[in-house]
Amino acid sequence: MSMQLTPEKISKARVLVVGDAMLDRYWYGAVDRISPEAPVPVVRVTRTEERIGAAANVAYNIVTLGAQASLLSVVGDDEASHHLEALVAKTGITPYFGRDAQLKTTVKLRVIGRQQQLIRLDFENTPENEVLASQSATFEKLHTEHDAVLFSDYGKGGLAHIVLMIAQARAAGKVVLVDPKGSDYARYKNASVITPNRAELEHVIGAWSSEADLRTKAHNLRTALNLEALLLTRSEEGMTLFDAEGELNVPAVAREVFDVTGAGDTVIATLAAMTATGMRLRDAVPIANRAGGIVVGKFGTATVNYGELFAAQ
Repeated sequence: MSMQLTPEKISKARVLVVGDAMLDRYWYGAVDRISPEAPVPVVRVTRTEERIGAAANVAYNIVTLGAQASLLSVVGDDEASHHLEALVAKTGITPYFGRDAQLKTTVKLRVIGRQQQLIRLDFENTPENEVLASQSATFEKLHTEHDAVLFSDYGKGGLAHIVLMIAQARAAGKVVLVDPKGSDYARYKNASVITPNRAELEHVIGAWSSEADLRTKAHNLRTALNLEALLLTRSEEGMTLFDAEGELNVPAVAREVFDVTGAGDTVIATLAAMTATGMRLRDAVPIANRAGGIVVGKFGTATVNYGELFAAQ
């Protein structure tokens, strides 16, 4: 399939990413002493770094592959939100940020000393319904200009209107992909495909005793939610696509694993970029699997570009 897939074709693919965007902050420092005030290390911060996280990282993966990505998200009207928007725009993603003055933009601050994470501080709260409603109006206008819509659910409250949004996008004939969260999958009804990992799926259908048991439970869920497909990502076991044709098992690409952070983001982003070009899900899954295999060999939330992806065959 990758024979017909050219960088030109991918550059025309447009994906709308909807979901919770975050700012990942890293403070690196030297630890030379223990505080006289409490038995904690004193970190003398020598370097800071900011990266875009959550749904913004998914969108970043899409543009790195060479496709076009827009990001629809609700953020605060604070210093972090303006930093986040500037970083997002700099990557080539088109930002559509709804701002809520009552909202704290989600920031995850990691303090790193002696090559290890010492503490993580999370700043967040939940968006107001009014801002979410205005986001729905923007979505109504935006989804028609894209080939695929990807919902990146991080459970932060930015997707309260997802049921309506999925219905609109599907009615317009768009591919709808969902990276799910929590145990209420009813909200993802009628999507084209959802991409839970093992732990997430177990949370919803319970543990399975065998492959046959998994098959039955996965197809039952797919039918109940009226999904075209369910893609289960299984880390070292690769991934399995459950669809109307049955199952497609793709073995893991054996590589040295440095860091699994963000591998799920890369998989669904690649799936979205490929299906946005008109590729069938069954043909896109092995490519997405390959992208996930490349990204776990990199440190931190990483991305894969077109050259790496198609040189890796």
